[in-house]
Amino acid sequence: MDVEIWSDIMCPFCYIGKRKFEHALSQFGHKDQINIVWKSFQLNPDMKTEPGKNINQYLSEIKGWSLAEAKQMNDRVTAMAQEVGLAYDFDKAVVANSWDAHRLIQLAKQQGLGDAAEERLFKAYFTEGRDTSDHATLLELGTEIGLDATAIEQLLTSDQFAEAVKQDVYEAQQVGARGVPFFVLNRRYAVSGAQQPETFLNALDTAWAEWEKSRPTLTELPADGPSCKPGEVC
Repeated sequence: MDVEIWSDIMCPFCYIGKRKFEHALSQFGHKDQINIVWKSFQLNPDMKTEPGKNINQYLSEIKGWSLAEAKQMNDRVTAMAQEVGLAYDFDKAVVANSWDAHRLIQLAKQQGLGDAAEERLFKAYFTEGRDTSDHATLLELGTEIGLDATAIEQLLTSDQFAEAVKQDVYEAQQVGARGVPFFVLNRRYAVSGAQQPETFLNALDTAWAEWEKSRPTLTELPADGPSCKPGEVC
């Protein structure tokens, strides 16, 4: 059963939501049959990368808050992250457009490394203070999770996977995602936000029960043609 997750790597609640969902999934009886599909979503497509500015300063400017107010709000988010074992450092978090990072995630998805890419980029952004729009940084992070360096370089010097990112953003509108994280289970049930693990577990149980009912069963017709069987040399 598919669970699609729309997320932006610069969204602090997306990383928290990822951890809470993972906790729920660890308790789910059919976790080995859940296919997680990461979907791109840009909270601020027009954001300009400003390596010399941290998120506290950025929020202060765009929201009209004082720097102290911005820091106080992010301190609350940091405390929420700590509850699920994450270490946020907003004083180091770099203002960076996430477009190329999303294209890297699309490449990773093709290699079965979508989850690894999300995890590494989240950590780089929120904990390590890395510029996740910088091509050298993306090359380093991508190779860390097992992607081919040449493939990453080709991606970053082209518009490869641009349409895939745009398609994910379009699909987000179609399924009613107005913010992230946004979880869609079996294209039937949605969970919005970084909910508690219990909420995710209930949603998994509900979606799974329906998915099992609709899953086609294999019926073997009475025909006996040539075939290879275990232990035979064919």
